[in-house]
Amino acid sequence: MHRFFVTTDNLHEKHVILTGPQAHQICDVLRMKPGEKIIVLDNTGYECTVVLGKVVRQEVAGQVISRRKCEAEPKARITLYQSLLAREKFELVLQKCTEIGVVCFVPVVTQRCIIRRADTVTPKKMSRWRSIITEAAEQSGRGRIPRLEDAVNFTDAVSGLDGFDCRLIGSLEANESGLREIIRTGNAEPSEIALFIGPEGGFTEDEIALSRSKGTASFSLGKRILRTETAAVVASALILYELDR
Repeated sequence: MHRFFVTTDNLHEKHVILTGPQAHQICDVLRMKPGEKIIVLDNTGYECTVVLGKVVRQEVAGQVISRRKCEAEPKARITLYQSLLAREKFELVLQKCTEIGVVCFVPVVTQRCIIRRADTVTPKKMSRWRSIITEAAEQSGRGRIPRLEDAVNFTDAVSGLDGFDCRLIGSLEANESGLREIIRTGNAEPSEIALFIGPEGGFTEDEIALSRSKGTASFSLGKRILRTETAAVVASALILYELDR
């Protein structure tokens, strides 16, 4: 069934209303009819099965027939601190890592970034990124929309890691420890993970040193050098494979 995130104002105990682009999609793109079913989510981790009643371009209304907890949200919560990339690459990271299960994205300005200042990330760009994340969450069966935080400088990012019980930063050095070795260290499995992925060319030695001073562990994804957008997807998937079974 098609899935749609709505605001709590539009989802009530027994009925739901969808307007704007969502009504247009249901009516004109999907050409759905009264009596068909959709899944509606209010971003609290629960999903409702809805039978459509009124289906017109301006407004779609339906009746809630069941409500249940979404089982797709990961137990291990990854916050991805992704260095800013060219537009299409950064958007790919947002889309694919949402599908994988990342719960929060923080755009980061690093020394080798093509974007050198956090304040160049405009509200328009943030709005587009949130739309990409929402669509990916709907498509992949997520129960919550991952958060998108404001862009920050690397120094500020590594200084604000209180609350994470696992802090990881990607390295291009093949002799670094692997992800499994790091996250399996200790008696308890980590539940809140900060994952730093660098730009093309990786983090500088100074950035790696600074992050280590703040409690992060550097890791390698192997002997082959991955593109940064590939590294973000691979690292996120490997962490959740280890911790979310």
